[in-house]
Amino acid sequence: MARLIALAGLPGTGKSTTAEALASRLGAVLLGVDPLEAAIVSAGVEQKRQPTGHAAYAAVEAAAEPQLRNGLDVVIDAVNDTAEARGQWKRLAERTGAELLWFEVVCSDPTVHRMRLQQRKRVEDPLIGAPTWISLNRRRFQLALWKDPRHVLDSRHASAEALAAEAESLINAGAK
Repeated sequence: MARLIALAGLPGTGKSTTAEALASRLGAVLLGVDPLEAAIVSAGVEQKRQPTGHAAYAAVEAAAEPQLRNGLDVVIDAVNDTAEARGQWKRLAERTGAELLWFEVVCSDPTVHRMRLQQRKRVEDPLIGAPTWISLNRRRFQLALWKDPRHVLDSRHASAEALAAEAESLINAGAK
């Protein structure tokens, strides 16, 4: 059975680097919302006129579905801060018969988290914009409302590779 491994968490927590390391460890397909949103914008779709973020989530879902149907594991890298976004992955797992596994990446030290957010430089940022510390307040609130079971990975003192190893261990423990 294919596994749909969905990562969630605020920007700047190390979610994308953890997703990349985890996909590499598992030999899984990695699909990220931000790179696809950047591609949509670079193709000429104007963010101010169109919901490019929603389009990117839909594009990631469309790209993930055939991979799962072909028995490949897929790692989703997205903030997934709303029930609507998380419901999208639940429905995809149901449609494809994939096992859905959730990991929330957090940074429990606000000072470290803020510093990481302010210092990060991503290829996507000039196209889709870089989040600010203040812009995370709404997303922080939405994630706090999330009550579904998930594994929480704290990046405060751990590298992305260490978090990926922890996630892999949890995945393998569940497979037994």
